[in-house]
Amino acid sequence: MKHITYAQKSLLVGDAAADALVDYAAAIARHATADTVTLKAFGADGADVEATFVLDSGTVVMSETTQSSIAEPDNSEVEEYMRQHTRLLDSPPEAMVGEVNADGRAALIEEL
Repeated sequence: MKHITYAQKSLLVGDAAADALVDYAAAIARHATADTVTLKAFGADGADVEATFVLDSGTVVMSETTQSSIAEPDNSEVEEYMRQHTRLLDSPPEAMVGEVNADGRAALIEEL
């Protein structure tokens, strides 16, 4: 488990979720874009919470290890979302050259 500090709030999330959030926030800043993600977490009082993070080039987020024995909240779907979008931002797919068929659908000609 890790503490995530964001906007003077500290939340407890799983290691993978914290790492994905920090990596995604950095990728968003590098590419001057923005997004929101919602993580399941534990608040300062130990209560279950859902926290929505606004990520943009001005986001300040910190991840800190902790020695908690609490079971991590399941954020597997949003973790995969953040990892996938981090990869797409840092290594976008190659552009394709195509043309439009008579029916309005794209037809692939060749890769660049």
